[in-house]
Amino acid sequence: MPIASRLPFRAISLLLALASGMASADEASVRREVEKYVGVPVVESVSRLPHGGLYEVVLNSGELIYTDDAVSFIIDGRIIDTKTRRDITRARLEKLATIDFKSLPLEQAVKRTNGNGKRVVVTFEDPNCGYCKVLGQELEKVKDITIYTFLYPILSEDSATKSRDIWCAKDKAAAWLDWIVKDKTPKTAECDIAAIERNMLLGRKLRITGTPTLFFADGSRIGGYRDAAGIEETLAAIAGAAGKAAADAPAVAVDTDKPASK
Repeated sequence: MPIASRLPFRAISLLLALASGMASADEASVRREVEKYVGVPVVESVSRLPHGGLYEVVLNSGELIYTDDAVSFIIDGRIIDTKTRRDITRARLEKLATIDFKSLPLEQAVKRTNGNGKRVVVTFEDPNCGYCKVLGQELEKVKDITIYTFLYPILSEDSATKSRDIWCAKDKAAAWLDWIVKDKTPKTAECDIAAIERNMLLGRKLRITGTPTLFFADGSRIGGYRDAAGIEETLAAIAGAAGKAAADAPAVAVDTDKPASK
């Protein structure tokens, strides 16, 4: 008879609690030793991996490192599954970069629409970002899309000034396009710019360290410039995945024995 089956329920519960406490203690000690090594509290989370007794350490910057339970070494690199040839680190980083798209405060963004606007993309952009200007040209080529641009002035004091003038313009979308696509400096304007200040806080929360940064309806992120073809490819892949998920969803049963209402 297995040992567990001879133990009373309270004893089994105590053992499970102890085991859970030991695991937590291991993760806590890894966090403590990594931060001791770095010198500042930089660890967001620690979790044990099913690979070689390693621990995954997620830093506040969004970076991943690996170590053992004694933090006797640190690996700053990628883990590849040799059986599946899957890049485990890359998959994990993509998951960590994914956001809850529906939670984005879109009222804080400049909105513009091409065509029917049925597809959606969100961008975080600095007015003085060179690649943002190139992205603006490319987004104008993408049909049937709604673009929400969060003004994110991180490059210079002038970036903050231009962001203010664009946000305070009577037609925000026109002012943004005039500047980002046509290089037409926005007119000086004054208004409440609390939305831009909230954008800065949001960007830091989402670990946005460069512009442009794009987000799509499935929560995925692209850091950096993409051309129109690349954006179309991503939008098509998201639509295809959503369609497949809908097709695979179980059908809702219909009670055919229930009499129809008159």
